[in-house]
Amino acid sequence: MKVIFGTDSIKYPLTGIGRYAYELAKCLSKSSEISELLFLKGRTLSNQLPEVVENKTASLGLTQRLRKNQFAAEIYRLTAPWLKTQVLRHHQDAIYHGPNFYLPPHVERCVVTFHDLSVFTWPQCHPVERVKFMQKELMQTLKRAQIFITDSEFTRRELIEYFNLPENKVYTASLASSGEFYPAGARDIAPVLHKYELSASQYCLFTGSIEPRKNLTTLLDAYQMLPLEIRQRIPLVISGFKGWGSEELHHRFERGEREGWLRYLGYTPSSDLPSLFAGAKSFLFPSLYEGFGLPVLEAMASGVPVVCSTSSSLPEVVGECALTCEAMDVDTLSQLMLKSIEDEVWREQARAKGLQRASTFSWQRCAQETIIAYKQVY
Repeated sequence: MKVIFGTDSIKYPLTGIGRYAYELAKCLSKSSEISELLFLKGRTLSNQLPEVVENKTASLGLTQRLRKNQFAAEIYRLTAPWLKTQVLRHHQDAIYHGPNFYLPPHVERCVVTFHDLSVFTWPQCHPVERVKFMQKELMQTLKRAQIFITDSEFTRRELIEYFNLPENKVYTASLASSGEFYPAGARDIAPVLHKYELSASQYCLFTGSIEPRKNLTTLLDAYQMLPLEIRQRIPLVISGFKGWGSEELHHRFERGEREGWLRYLGYTPSSDLPSLFAGAKSFLFPSLYEGFGLPVLEAMASGVPVVCSTSSSLPEVVGECALTCEAMDVDTLSQLMLKSIEDEVWREQARAKGLQRASTFSWQRCAQETIIAYKQVY
């Protein structure tokens, strides 16, 4: 089969969706079931997968800038898909896969990945402009797509039920952590940790965008309930791009840093993340909603115990390997954090179980499950 794969999301900074598109595209390129694989970025078609170049000046992409201007956003929303259609009309024998929610109009064979439904089910966790933009575009996608792919069975069920879709039109292709995430010795990760003035097993870690959906207020409240001596010995390290609605959180980060129990690293280069994960005492992720929850899988693959919420898809990813509680339960979350730091028997069990579970997820399997979806439209 011939496949054209959208790569607009493969850019710096590489978000979760960008990582998904990049890793999946790499595996699809090795599949014997795909006779030709082309990549569409904007309206440029290529047989080369885009490289991810870390360039801080590019952190505010064109689409993000346009969305801040309502008129420009509407013009972009209307015209950009048609530009892709003009390219794809010359390749009507190909399947087009939009791996980031969106599809251009009038494409005969098309597949789309829905990563979550948060702009519909959790609109309060997004900026108003993002909700308006995405809701309009995703309603168009729902009309255009022949087959849908989701990252988790949770999102598959949610998509089917929310939009009353036929079950045989929606397929799950679970994500995976990359081979860069694995247990590493203190000596191996020391150069990266030294850059951030950290020591192995002497901090707890959170990674993710600094925005309401990640439930960082609850995380901070729970961590502050730990004894000060423990917090200062094992500080909370937060790595993530500054998102919307986060001003008060950043004030709290500053206070925590002054008090000696918190470190905010800002956006961390992807090359440093494996060492940050491998060096953590435990990984903390009380998110309100996730379409999959890739960071918890990356933590388990790194041999790091996990404490996370029971919301959305997270139980599906961690199984019985993590300490879990309701996302807003500050008291229980704090108790579980303390257990993840002090209970060595549980920690050893969590490491072993987490590594074994993480090994059951792979990008090769994701690609195979994706190809099954492709076959429904070819």
